[in-house]
Amino acid sequence: MPRVRHQVLRLLLGVLGLVFVLSGSLTEAVAQSVRTDDGQVIERIEILIRNPSSDPQVNGRVSDLLRRNINVFPGMIFNRTEVQISVARASRLAAIADAQLETIQGETGGIVVKVNATLGDRVAREDRGYLLTRDVNDLPILFDRDGTIIVGKLEMLTMLYGNANAWYGRPDLFLSGNPLASGDMAGKGTSGWGEGFIHAGLYGLTPLGEDIYAYGGFSAILSGSAGTELFTDESRQHLGVEDAYVGLVGGETAETGDRLLWNVSAGRKRYAIGDSMIIGNSASNGDDRAALQSNPRWAADMLVLGQVRYNNTLMEVFYLDPDELPVVDSETRMAGLNLETDVGGGLKLGGAFIQVLESDYAYFALTPPDPASATLGRDGLQIYDARLQWKQPNGHFFANAEFAVQRNDRFDMFATAIAGEVGYQFQDLPWTPVFSYRYAQFSGDDPSTARFERWDPMLSGGNGEQWVQGINHFKVFQDSNLVTHRFQLRLRPDPKVELVPQFWIFTADSATNLGGNPALSFLGSKELGYEVNLTAKWFMSSRMMLQGHVAATFPGEATKQAASDDLDPWWSAMAFLRIAF
Repeated sequence: MPRVRHQVLRLLLGVLGLVFVLSGSLTEAVAQSVRTDDGQVIERIEILIRNPSSDPQVNGRVSDLLRRNINVFPGMIFNRTEVQISVARASRLAAIADAQLETIQGETGGIVVKVNATLGDRVAREDRGYLLTRDVNDLPILFDRDGTIIVGKLEMLTMLYGNANAWYGRPDLFLSGNPLASGDMAGKGTSGWGEGFIHAGLYGLTPLGEDIYAYGGFSAILSGSAGTELFTDESRQHLGVEDAYVGLVGGETAETGDRLLWNVSAGRKRYAIGDSMIIGNSASNGDDRAALQSNPRWAADMLVLGQVRYNNTLMEVFYLDPDELPVVDSETRMAGLNLETDVGGGLKLGGAFIQVLESDYAYFALTPPDPASATLGRDGLQIYDARLQWKQPNGHFFANAEFAVQRNDRFDMFATAIAGEVGYQFQDLPWTPVFSYRYAQFSGDDPSTARFERWDPMLSGGNGEQWVQGINHFKVFQDSNLVTHRFQLRLRPDPKVELVPQFWIFTADSATNLGGNPALSFLGSKELGYEVNLTAKWFMSSRMMLQGHVAATFPGEATKQAASDDLDPWWSAMAFLRIAF
């Protein structure tokens, strides 16, 4: 069996390497970005007409026609395949000869969706798609005839990751009792591993009537890891279904220009609310699934989603069963309501209510709950969330805030999370730096009361610029009983290069940390640690991206006391190459 595993891993890495070599010789078919844009928040939508009419009113009508047909709005979570299908459908409009999708990095960490359109004078578009024309320039569109569109998805990644003194050199302390830990893992000294994945799938849409469409998607991920990583040194590979969903979408546009859209779907699919502070990671990676750091899996085991949007106001109702790792599956199921609206003046508001329907996830406290007969746990959890996002119109200031409360209908609980960020873009300085400061506090439990106050992190996450707070530190101390100060710069030395340095200060909200890392259950200080890191992104082409980071994390007094001062700074470095077609 080990020989078979190593052969599969060599085959996986070999295929990735071959694709990377071949990708340099393939022609640039369409304006298509590397799919690290999936899951990012859309900052704005830009419509560019490549051959504009001499009549500005014609250009305006065409731009508005495209906006109304692609159904993409600022604040939405970007899904490349679905937007690609919408753009392909819009390109069949009589006034449009061609429309291509492109994404670029936004000023505040999201993405900008660009639709590059070419005007035409044909009454109807001819059929297209690689399966019909055998023209590689049609990719990723495979079939486009009579309103039925099928789009292919192929992305792959290979990553190298290294640590020096992982877990501050004490994996025996910080991984004690961890069900994911097995064999030898990264620790004192230097270590490294490689991992990669291939993600392929098909997505499509077909008309059922004048204003109603059926759609669906299916994809699978093959992933593998080899070397000494954070939890194990066992080589492994995994093949599993990622997306598998069906849905209906429809809508209409009134003569006044008001738009009403609706959408229902069910199946395995990714879901996030806002900036992922509460729900962002609807699936888990690592363990037998491999690919711990490249994090390719996002689709929940089951998402039932209903959406209604009227102009800039969105209402969502959902049922969510996250795809957790089997070894730590909490059997959590939840349902909720999410509202978002753009009130103008650069201000967007949002709110959500979430009810956990069932869960085996346990809480821990020094004092009995109220009532004493109750069982402390996630089952019965209720979350009330409010969000605010503001960007100065025609200016460079921006601000974000989020506040949430957790209650439980089975026992007395009152936990809070609060976050606020302010920033400014220095447009006239070299590299157009964007500086921001974010404060976040996730409450801890007060052992002197029967009320339970420790914040449940739920499915918080996303990426290192969202709610993965600290490249290294997040692995030791997640978003609960935590206070953070983040100072961040975003630099653009070149249109294709982005640098993101961060400095973090981590403290605890409470000295009682039951439910966190067992080694840090009781803290002699609230000073947890500090981290400085730098992430570099190079968008090499429309389909290829190289990203890397270096991070140094220094233990605070509370962490040192847990190990009798026997800790070293934790350094890590990573680089990955990602290609999407």
